[in-house]
Amino acid sequence: MSKLNIGIILGSTREGRVSPQVGEWVKSVGDKRGDANYEIVDIADFKLPLLGEVDATEQATAWNVKLASLDGFVFIVSEYNHSISAALKNALDYARDAWNNKAAGIVSYGSVGGARAAEHLRGILGELSVADVRIHPALSLFTDFENFSVFKPADLHLTNVNGMLDQVLSWSGALKSIRE
Repeated sequence: MSKLNIGIILGSTREGRVSPQVGEWVKSVGDKRGDANYEIVDIADFKLPLLGEVDATEQATAWNVKLASLDGFVFIVSEYNHSISAALKNALDYARDAWNNKAAGIVSYGSVGGARAAEHLRGILGELSVADVRIHPALSLFTDFENFSVFKPADLHLTNVNGMLDQVLSWSGALKSIRE
């Protein structure tokens, strides 16, 4: 069987965001495993306007084509006011079928590890027919980031990231058979 394609979705578009650092770290862990094709998918690259404000057919099509090419996801989620970012919610809403019957892991960060954002995301993913996995690396702004801006994860997070990736790959492979 060919390797699964797993998109690492950067869930923030804010200037000065740290999600690219976290995403690259998760990708490097995945690449060392060699068990799937991992790629960073930055929602900022798709320039999605607020849903319904203007005609965004071109951006929405590109976004949906990218999502359709992936077998599973790892969401890099920062906590904004006890939830996910508006940009991530908007990107989730721009697709429907491209999310269906795929698996996702969540890596969150914030003052309480981004736990509240992860829980909000789980509810949204359920509505989109995405199976979210249980293992959830939660990173603290206080202990895993130097000056709240330079990502320096504690070694203990590697166990959770690898466990999460194991689950994402298992579920993504199983769900691929449903989509085919």
